[in-house]
This record gives sequence, C-alpha cells and structure tokens, in this order.
Amino acid sequence: MNFIETLLADKLKEINPTLEVFGSDRKVLQIACQDLTNYLKFHWNLVGKEANECEIVENLEKFFNENPNELQEFMDIWTKIWFKKWKERVKLLIGNENSNKWDRVTKILANAEPLWRRLPNRQEMQEIVTYTLIKNGEICGTSILAENLLKMELGEKKGNYTSEGEQAVRIVNTSLRKARELARSKGPLIYVKIDKGYYRTESI
Repeated sequence: MNFIETLLADKLKEINPTLEVFGSDRKVLQIACQDLTNYLKFHWNLVGKEANECEIVENLEKFFNENPNELQEFMDIWTKIWFKKWKERVKLLIGNENSNKWDRVTKILANAEPLWRRLPNRQEMQEIVTYTLIKNGEICGTSILAENLLKMELGEKKGNYTSEGEQAVRIVNTSLRKARELARSKGPLIYVKIDKGYYRTESI
C-alpha cells in the first residue's frame, strides 16, 4: 500500500465508516487513488512526464513532512467532494438490471477492445481526454470515463478513416467534446455490475 492509498483509506473511512476499503469496497479505494493521482498530475503540470506518479508520491510526502495540517485539510476537502461525486456518478447494477443498455455498451466496448490495443498512442489519447474531464470539473472515475469515451467512439465508427493519424485525431476530438458535455452533466456515468462476487466496471 503506497502513501496515496494510506491517505485516502483513512479519509474514506472517516466519511463512511461502513466502507471496507481493503475488502468488498476496495474498488472504491482503487478508483479514488487513480482519480487523486490524475487530479494532482493535472494541477502540478506532470501530464505526459515520465515517472510522474513517483514524483506525485514524493511531492505528497514532502508536503506531509513540511505542512501536515495543510495536507490534511486538502485531503479532507478533496475526499468529501470526490465521495459526493462517487454517490452521484456510480450506479450499481445487480443481476440483469438495465440489461439492454448494459449489453449494448458492453458489445461496443468489446468490439473496440482489439482496435484500442493496437493504437500506439492510446495512453496519450486517454490522458488528453482525462485532463479535459478534470479541467471541466469532473474528478470521479476520470480514467474509466476517458478510456470508455474513446473506446465507444472507436467501436461505433471503426473503419471510417483513411489513416491511423486521421482516426486518432477524429476520435480524440469527438471524445473531447463528449468529455466536456459529460463533466457538465448530472447523474450516474459509471455503472458497476455486481456479478458472482466481483466487480466489472463500465461507463455509459
């Protein structure tokens, strides 16, 4: 468990003591850690830099040693905002609930997966969309939303491009527009399907 996990685990337990962040609710902690990392990358101008996650941990540890009260205050505020967003953005699907919409999205994402894996610059594409979400005020599920926005665009419009370069540009541009719209929207965006004791996470 790294420093970010330790900080967030404590704060999440303070907000909701019933959370089992190292048990059945570990997915909550994992997504919160990724979201905080993305948020700090954006605000510390570390996007696209190598070893940026190590730098984030080093910066946080330095911040903790030099200004522990200020860091605790920041973590209190950020985690409360994030958890409020989590409750707004995440909807649990149990069994076959909402199955038609789920099946459609799952099929598109599955069709897009092999194409996505072949894209040489997919990480850069995902970062661009992730930080557009953050810039427009979204802090919950940013990596999940960014990747699935790109995959949905790829899966729905595959084969309609003359080159990989055109494909990447058009997919990113459309996904950026949708990211800005999503960030301004209300209600659930991430659907977590509970199936035989494990989570499968998608966004719609």
